[in-house]
Amino acid sequence: MKQRTILLVEDNPSDIDLALRAFEKALILNPVAVAEDGQEALDYIFRTGKYAGSPADLPDLVLLDLKLPVLGGLDVLKRIRENERTRRLPVVILTSSKEEQDMAQGYDLGVNSYIRKPVDFYQFAQAIQQLGIYWLVMNEPPPPVK
Repeated sequence: MKQRTILLVEDNPSDIDLALRAFEKALILNPVAVAEDGQEALDYIFRTGKYAGSPADLPDLVLLDLKLPVLGGLDVLKRIRENERTRRLPVVILTSSKEEQDMAQGYDLGVNSYIRKPVDFYQFAQAIQQLGIYWLVMNEPPPPVK
C-alpha cells in the first residue's frame, strides 16, 4: 500500500523545521514534500516547472499557509478547486492569520479545514499530531475524479 504524501506549503524556514519536527515527534512518517511559495505548490501538484516529468501522483493532503511569496495561499486553493482532477484534494489552511476575511474566503473557496498555527511549539506539535491522525489515518480520502 502506497504511503500517503503530505504537501507542506510554507515559506518560513522556522515553521518548516517545526512542522517536520512535529511530524517526527508524532511518529507521522509519511513522506512530506515542501513547497516554499504558491507557484512551487502548483508546480508540484500539476507537475509543471521543475516537477514536469515527475510521477503524476497527487499529494494526499495539502497543508497550506496563506501568506506566501509569488502566489498567495488563497490563489493556490482557488486553482486547486478549479481543476477537475484536484478539486477533491484535501486542503487544510495552516496559518498564523487571524483575519476573519481570510477564513471566510478560505471556506468560500472550498478549504476542508482552517487551523491557526499555535505559537508555542508544544501546542504546534499537538496540532500537527492531531492533523496527521485525522487526515492520514481516520479520514477516508475522496474517490478519484473520473
